[in-house]
Amino acid sequence: QVQLVESGGGLVQAGGSLRLSCAASGIIFSIHTMGWYRQPPGKQRELVASITSRDTTNYADSVKGRFTISRDNAKNTVYLQMNSLKPEDTAVYYCTAYLFRDYWGQGTQVTVSS
Repeated sequence: QVQLVESGGGLVQAGGSLRLSCAASGIIFSIHTMGWYRQPPGKQRELVASITSRDTTNYADSVKGRFTISRDNAKNTVYLQMNSLKPEDTAVYYCTAYLFRDYWGQGTQVTVSS
């Protein structure tokens, strides 16, 4: 049974930082592409960042230079370091794992106050 469990969300003031974590189980973590998506209130879900099994990263233009995705294969965990947070970063953040199909976590709420 595949599980992706996100943690680290919360309420933060604009300009602040948060680090999201996603612990994976039930998959061979090291060979999966891992990603973070987010869904702002009333909007579509969008890709925030991804990291391949070879550590190639990809970011949405809106977060480049502020967010960093990383992975620790020994801990089966992917991280999203979010700095210089803005109110428009407010969303539910979802962890994903992809190889032949995609798996999703339950999401963690990030709220950035102005």
